[in-house]
Amino acid sequence: MKFGRRSPLISVVVPVYDVEAYLPEALDSVLGATYPALEVVVVDDGSTDGSGAVADEYAARDPRVRVVHVENRGLGAARNEGLRHATGELLAFADSDDVVPADAYAVLHRQMRRTGADFVTGSVARWDGHTLAELPWMRRLHRQRAAVVVEEHPELLGDVFAWNKLYRRDFWDNAGLSWPEGIRYEDQPTTTAAYVRARRFGVVPDVVYHWRIRYDGSSITQQRSSLDDLRDRWTTKRMSLATVTGFGSDKVTKVFVDRVLAGDLHRYFTEIPGCSDEWWDLLVAGVREFWGTRSLVHSGLPPVHRLTGWLVQMGRRDDATAVMEYVARIGGPVPQVHTGSGARIDVPVIETGSVDPVALALRDFEIRE
Repeated sequence: MKFGRRSPLISVVVPVYDVEAYLPEALDSVLGATYPALEVVVVDDGSTDGSGAVADEYAARDPRVRVVHVENRGLGAARNEGLRHATGELLAFADSDDVVPADAYAVLHRQMRRTGADFVTGSVARWDGHTLAELPWMRRLHRQRAAVVVEEHPELLGDVFAWNKLYRRDFWDNAGLSWPEGIRYEDQPTTTAAYVRARRFGVVPDVVYHWRIRYDGSSITQQRSSLDDLRDRWTTKRMSLATVTGFGSDKVTKVFVDRVLAGDLHRYFTEIPGCSDEWWDLLVAGVREFWGTRSLVHSGLPPVHRLTGWLVQMGRRDDATAVMEYVARIGGPVPQVHTGSGARIDVPVIETGSVDPVALALRDFEIRE
């Protein structure tokens, strides 16, 4: 990788909270970058374990590391605090339990320099500590190396991650970007605003981030059955949708509603069996708010989840539960059903439930091959 005579300083903001076991690997990966000009701003967000001490040890032996200790205020606030201390011309973010490939920042900067893009985004691999695998949908979104505008590829709005991107600091400030505070899923409103406000953004097919999947229940993404989680999910979707509709493109809005906003709902549908009455009512309210006039039948979800989404919209809790229990029970692809017209619909056949999915699909859906 070749660099210019002066490589712009990249400030990497790393928010930290109770990740003592993971933080050394994360910091080692960032500091091991092949890109030569780095500043690492670690924000200890009121950790109750030894994370703050670990960060201080790194700062004591590596002048590129700066540590800020603050009271606990959450991920968005910690990132914003880090930005106040960052001095680089370019900005990146890394979570304290993940790993950044050595050439990630070099690859992103090279594309930024080549295209003049306001920011550049790359692909992500899921890492469970043993297996590393690129997310298939991220591979599809990042299959080309290009500089684009959101009108050309609105599906890229689905790449909502904070940490697989490199931003120009002047773009970040001029676009008025910041991370929402006191709320989960703060990535989506901010990255959505970046996409629609950028003159152009760069795309690379390279995997530039290794996203650690934790199974100890401490990860935000493992708490979907809580009311607070679902409230925050609807709030951040509401914020993001307002940004997109304000952009004023019917094409972008349609793709955003059908493909992006709907994209993670299947993870919530799996929580329907055994959910509380309050959680169910909140799920129904959100689905009706966002897709009441344009049913999830038209979304990019797999047919079995389109069916579930329609059942949620109709308030048919028992039927939605039966479908999700069936999906969990088979533990694999849902068998396809052949209709009289010759179409194939992968909705479940449930022998003991009240759902007749073929009849529902034929009467209420517009699912086509």
